Amino acid sequence: MRSFSRHTGLVVPLDGANVDTDQIIPKQFLKSIRRTGFGDNLFDAWRYLDEGEMGMNPNERRIDHDFVLNLPRYAGGSVLLARRNFGCGSSREHAVWALLEYGFRCVVAPSFADIFATNALKNGLLLVALAEEVVSALFAHTHANEGFSLTVDLPAQQIAGGGFSTRFDIEPERKRLLVNGLDDIALTLRHVDAIRAFEQDRRRRAPWVFEDAPV
Repeated sequence: MRSFSRHTGLVVPLDGANVDTDQIIPKQFLKSIRRTGFGDNLFDAWRYLDEGEMGMNPNERRIDHDFVLNLPRYAGGSVLLARRNFGCGSSREHAVWALLEYGFRCVVAPSFADIFATNALKNGLLLVALAEEVVSALFAHTHANEGFSLTVDLPAQQIAGGGFSTRFDIEPERKRLLVNGLDDIALTLRHVDAIRAFEQDRRRRAPWVFEDAPV
């Protein structure tokens, strides 16, 4: 998993509350579990005017030029600004994969759905929760200032840019995992020597269990 320490990125304002995971990545794109290939279909029903399906060439589709991700001023954005309860709905991990592959490293909103927050943590996507009035002020600043960027410093728990600066809260364990890029697999592999020793001891104590297993 990619670690998160300090990131500066163009802010993209997605001005709507209760954005659910089916809106982030529609159900027809859940056939793959490879963690890649979802960036072109992020917010698919909003980005395009035609109905999307797996394998479609995005360059041959009808684009909704009014949708925020399709506006030239937000091209290359990597900090998503959203409203409350972002990521609600079904528990699809594909929603986080799509956001990351599109290029987002951080989502700023007043609140996030619990399962989405867990999936974000396990994939290295930082979620920053700020008070609603602060988020509203950021929306106003983003709309008024083309090219508005924010710097998110996770070790310092600070977000700043364009004269704006504030600290944010994050659970210490979540912070540790993100800063060190540790997902569940990486956490397990830190104990690989102990796991091997346990397996060797178990093989010695109960050899009949492993009679047909490769050594």
